[in-house]
Amino acid sequence: MGELPLRSRPAVRSIRAVGRVSLALLALAAAVASGAEFRSTIDPATVLYDAPSSRSKPMFVLGRGYPMEVMVALEGWTKVRDSAGTIGWVEARALSSKRLVVVKPSVVEARSAPEEGAGVAFKAGQGVLLDWLETLPSGWTRVRHDEGGQGFVRTADLWGT
Repeated sequence: MGELPLRSRPAVRSIRAVGRVSLALLALAAAVASGAEFRSTIDPATVLYDAPSSRSKPMFVLGRGYPMEVMVALEGWTKVRDSAGTIGWVEARALSSKRLVVVKPSVVEARSAPEEGAGVAFKAGQGVLLDWLETLPSGWTRVRHDEGGQGFVRTADLWGT
């Protein structure tokens, strides 16, 4: 039998490349399983770019406290996704570790305890930003409203958990 013909060698390289991609996908899946990382913008005006450079195309200007999911962090830049699914790049220094969540339905009732029958602590409308305090395994997230109210909202009703 002997050696493989030269024309089959690229296929062998492709299989190796697929193996490397598979390992990368497994690492990504492990990161997702452990939970996503969320941050929020610090500056009153943070530019979302289409590439990791201030010379690239600006897509949007985001206000202070805008929650973002971290996808990739590079030197000085972070690839992020917002609640609408928009993906772009922001300068790493423009992000804070403070975590905020966004209300998804038209109105949510934050409860005084993590159960459906608990009293209503406050109500918040769609798009309202709430401080994230903790997510419970029971499907509830403890949040704080900017005006001082604190309560529990169903995790499924929030983006950024």
